[in-house]
Amino acid sequence: MIIEAGARHAAGIAAIWNLVIRDSAMTFNPVEKDENELVRMIVGRTDAGYGFLVAEEAGEVLGFVTYAQFRGGAGYARTMEHTVMLAEDARGKGLGAALLTAVEAHARAREVHSMIAGVSGENQAGIAFHARQGYSEVARVPEVGWKFGRWMDLVLMQKFL
Repeated sequence: MIIEAGARHAAGIAAIWNLVIRDSAMTFNPVEKDENELVRMIVGRTDAGYGFLVAEEAGEVLGFVTYAQFRGGAGYARTMEHTVMLAEDARGKGLGAALLTAVEAHARAREVHSMIAGVSGENQAGIAFHARQGYSEVARVPEVGWKFGRWMDLVLMQKFL
């Protein structure tokens, strides 16, 4: 079931996000998220009208998706960037597509014009996933991410809503 995230989901979101931070190049961020930070993010994004959704089953968080403005300033107010992540055992079952579809519907209802995905160039599965969901590669920014002692490219993908 996909529902709006709340404070009670912070631990489950942290477990998913921190595994990705620790063990993968899906994100360039090397700093793990704590539950309090995530509660503030959930509340802040919800209060600002941005979506923060979770997929849960029997009280367990299987994945999440959220979005916020792509860049600061009024000129970017209708262009958003999303983050979507799944627990390892929830991957490959269509849940990522369902979460992304749900958050796109949320954004569309708020007159968002386009959604951006910033994907690590090393994350070929993430690039392929977004392409299947209708995102097109619009830029590849070489060597802007640093993690695991190496430079990584950032692939920007866009979908018009």
